Amino acid sequence: MSTETMSIFSPQLAAKFDALVLKYPVKRSALVPMLLYAQDEIGYVSDAVIAEIADRLSITPLDVRNVATYYSMLRFKPVGKYNVQVCTNISCMLRGAYDLFDHLQGTLGIGHKGVTADGVFSLEEVECIGACCWAPAIQVNYDFHDELTNDKVDAVLATYRAKAKGATTNA
Repeated sequence: MSTETMSIFSPQLAAKFDALVLKYPVKRSALVPMLLYAQDEIGYVSDAVIAEIADRLSITPLDVRNVATYYSMLRFKPVGKYNVQVCTNISCMLRGAYDLFDHLQGTLGIGHKGVTADGVFSLEEVECIGACCWAPAIQVNYDFHDELTNDKVDAVLATYRAKAKGATTNA
């Protein structure tokens, strides 16, 4: 697919998809990376994302959906500008992850998979983010924050709130 074809993606991402498809001996093998890149740009895997990726890979939208629904890191609804993922796997759980999750629910006023009214934050409990040595840990978009307490997580949220308002901080 040419980058000049109508696309829901930015010209840069469309070009990246064109190059990605050429890297694999079977076009379909580019499906999961394409879904992840699309999610980063669009915010979630929408029906339009599924349709365009299916077209680019010459497979059906059902083929795309069948693969996409297998991966828990792919989202099918919009999330907040900053998606807060709280790890509750064994290491984090033993070091207070559920207390941290409860604190975040109260602070943000949302539950699991909720989005704040202003759209700045979304919150979800996740199985593991691979930070067991630094538990309890959260991931905000692609940023890790570890060895957290309620006070530390409040500071983390304040940093992202400031970013959302366009302010600069030193945190």
